[in-house]
Amino acid sequence: MSPDGIGPRAALRPVAFLTAGMLAVPALAGCGSDDPSGKPPAGADIAPADRAKITDGGTLRWAVDTVPATLNTFQADADTTTSRITQAVLPSLYRMDERGRAVRNPDYLESAEVVDTEPRQVVVYRLNQQAVWSDGREIGAADFAAQWRALSGKDTAYWTARNAGYDRIEKVERGKNNLEVKVTFRRPYADWKSLFTPLYPKEVMGTPDSFNDGARKKLKVTAGPFTVQKVDTKKDEVTLTRNTRWWGDPAKLSTIVLRSVPHEKRISALSAGTLDLAEIDPSAARRITVAALPQSKSSPLAGPGADRTAADALHSWAVAKGSDEEAADEEISARKKLRKKAAKYARQQKALTGFEVRKSLEPAYTQLALNGADGPLADERVRRAVARALDRRALAEAALKPLGLPAQPVGSHLALAGQAAYADNSGAVGKQDAKEARALLADAGWVPGGPVKKEKKKDDGEEAAGAEGDSGSESEGGDDGTYIVGEDNKSDAGDGSDDKAPRDSGTGTQHLKQGGAPGAYAPKGTAAPAKAEKAPVAKDGKALTLRFVLPTGPGSDTLATVADRIARMLEKIGIRTDISKVDHESYFKDHIASGKYDLALYSWPATAFPATDARPIYSKPVPAADGSLNVEQNWTRVGTDQVDQLFDQAIGTLGDSERHALIRKADSRIWAAAASIPLYQRPHLTAARKNLANAGAFGLRTPVYEDMGFLKKSAQGPSGSPGTRSPETSAGD
Repeated sequence: MSPDGIGPRAALRPVAFLTAGMLAVPALAGCGSDDPSGKPPAGADIAPADRAKITDGGTLRWAVDTVPATLNTFQADADTTTSRITQAVLPSLYRMDERGRAVRNPDYLESAEVVDTEPRQVVVYRLNQQAVWSDGREIGAADFAAQWRALSGKDTAYWTARNAGYDRIEKVERGKNNLEVKVTFRRPYADWKSLFTPLYPKEVMGTPDSFNDGARKKLKVTAGPFTVQKVDTKKDEVTLTRNTRWWGDPAKLSTIVLRSVPHEKRISALSAGTLDLAEIDPSAARRITVAALPQSKSSPLAGPGADRTAADALHSWAVAKGSDEEAADEEISARKKLRKKAAKYARQQKALTGFEVRKSLEPAYTQLALNGADGPLADERVRRAVARALDRRALAEAALKPLGLPAQPVGSHLALAGQAAYADNSGAVGKQDAKEARALLADAGWVPGGPVKKEKKKDDGEEAAGAEGDSGSESEGGDDGTYIVGEDNKSDAGDGSDDKAPRDSGTGTQHLKQGGAPGAYAPKGTAAPAKAEKAPVAKDGKALTLRFVLPTGPGSDTLATVADRIARMLEKIGIRTDISKVDHESYFKDHIASGKYDLALYSWPATAFPATDARPIYSKPVPAADGSLNVEQNWTRVGTDQVDQLFDQAIGTLGDSERHALIRKADSRIWAAAASIPLYQRPHLTAARKNLANAGAFGLRTPVYEDMGFLKKSAQGPSGSPGTRSPETSAGD
């Protein structure tokens, strides 16, 4: 499920930060009135407009994180920008609607259906008769067959990131005519709609050399509203231009320039007029919001000659008071520099009035990951105690409420609200209940106020209980100066006990019954000492201190806020945290993937095909031939045979309702194991030029590139959208 996002069907990657990632994974359809999937808490915010109101032409300058290393989204180093490009230039048989559900893309596909299930599953695709590649050749069975052979996993000369789904295909053949493709599966495959999106031409997929190298820096043949004109690594940008052979609604824009701009430089680029659309962090969003407010006429920095007047006044005052003239001159120089910075800020703010913030929730969620490989968190009771200590709604509010977004906790590991497989299964681990959390710790032998051996120096090799690795520089659960929005003095008990919570997670560990904590550290009925319920817990002479690893870098402020709040919640049940902030470049490789953490925050994109895509994330780790542990993408190192079996059953179940029931059951089991705790859907904040339509924060929707463009002057608001440029002046730098 991306630190930078994922390709549509490439191996799923985690997302560390609050910057957005484009996802091209469509979702399955079907929702009844009693469907627990619900609705997305926030819809798309893209300034929708009819195509008739959009001018013909113009260039959209769109900020991206990177110029991609490859344009082949099925390779391991494909990233978010790879996905964005393929959405615009290659066939997508299905795309997501506003609820994150698959809708047939009529530009490519007239129909697709399962026509046989016995003795084999057979799917027949009927293609749009106008669908052609940019070289004029019809899209057909040869392209489907070449992609299947490249991704089937049979030929190791193809450097593919994954082959899930394609390895179940027995054959691909031409149907009754050139517009019909018949795909026969060896084994039933429920997620067949995930295949052939994006679809590459046979010129790319036909040989290992063309697959491995031919599509890394260029795509000679495409079939979308746009085509790749140039990948310029010197300018750090990719240029897309209209596809003259496109048969659908013609693209309104003549050019899209995807320009690599670091997040910390995007405000400057927006105000300088070199960007029209950019995903931004909360601090940048605040600047744009402030820029739209009425400006005070009494600014102390305003007025001609302000610098000279202030300097003269300061110099005269310094001399009158007998101060050193040289010191006065230094002060004057410092103030001049400050005024120059203020003047630059003011100019930027004026330029930013031409933009607005469009916001929604990404198709991705942030989770608290608990490393269950070894140490205290290898005990399921300790993991469940951590889960029961968390007020997930408060954490969602801390991240989303200041942004004006719905603060709804995520209830599933495998889908988001609105998607077909979604249901809130968090009851499998239970509601917040500090008393129950302390009982679980006591049952695991962690005693409040227990004896703690005096810590030896690092040279002696003795540490507090927790994962191996260097200790962080932050204080244990202390206040690092971060302001916590909405912080209050709630009771320790949280929402109270949850008698309906299941007592067995399916991994063989029973819940301690309510009331089990007394007697763990004193005879039953003995009054607990003052504040004993908050005392640090200890076992075998060691306090329970968990190493909490966080990334630095753009977008990490919100993660720091959430982590600080989690630390305070855990402190209430006697668990201390040692917060360690590490460089974002090495966050996953050196800490998460290597297992050098106890607690961590990162995100997984939602997937419409969890039976296929989520299995590597939650499957049970198995020993490899060399003696190491093969965890695939399960970086919490916790899994069960039951969850694996449920995934396997779901993959082969073609009926939607039966498959969704299996997915929800698997999710309940994942919740009960308490190795990863979904917290909130990630915010998606985008700065967009006010006259830009059909682009911004897309929510669960797949962008429709041919509809993006700049409004005609007659379609703009009566205020004239102050500060915006006409599409003609947006056509270049």
